[in-house]
Amino acid sequence: MASKPDLKGSSFALSVLKLTEDNVENCLQFLHNKVDQAPAFFTHAPLVINIENAPQVDIDFKALHQGVVKSGMIPVGVTGSNSNTVKSLVHAAGFAVMSTSKTPYQAPAEIVPTKVIRTPIRSGQQVYAKDCDLVILNHVSAGAEVIADGSIHIHGTCRGRALAGASGQKNASIICQDLQAELVSIAGNYQLIDQIDSQFWQKKVLLTLQDTRLQFELLSI
Repeated sequence: MASKPDLKGSSFALSVLKLTEDNVENCLQFLHNKVDQAPAFFTHAPLVINIENAPQVDIDFKALHQGVVKSGMIPVGVTGSNSNTVKSLVHAAGFAVMSTSKTPYQAPAEIVPTKVIRTPIRSGQQVYAKDCDLVILNHVSAGAEVIADGSIHIHGTCRGRALAGASGQKNASIICQDLQAELVSIAGNYQLIDQIDSQFWQKKVLLTLQDTRLQFELLSI
């Protein structure tokens, strides 16, 4: 007998565009530049717009929605407003109204064993370690993606994308034997390949998060 459909809450890694002004054209130009820098990562990626620090009633949400689609990303929703008027404008433009959870990350009640992957992660593959750390005992190819709610340890070369602290765990870290990543991220704070300092390239590196900035440290062992 076929199983019935089920609907459950879940969490996913989403890019967030934080608006600080109502000039939609400037914001979209910034977004287009980011997509051009890393099309393999951002094209068809879901995007949330945070308008908490922007003059909200003056935002052209329809133009914003159209611009996000034109950039190649997928507009998911808008967060950061408690105004019913603004929420109506957001809905009318085709966005979902999203709320930002202020609840800090909490470890699961039961300890979840570390997820260990022994085989190479090929281009186009995605590995997700839910509620635990992720250990890769091989290489991560360009175009591949490894995600963990906890920390990530890569004992080979990482040429793809590594996203630790995917559920908001700011104490997560990334250790990589040979850093050549397209993108690295901890708790949603990321750096692209062209933003990684050359002194850390093709080196064994520890990444941690200080406030909202990624910190890189060379490891000698």
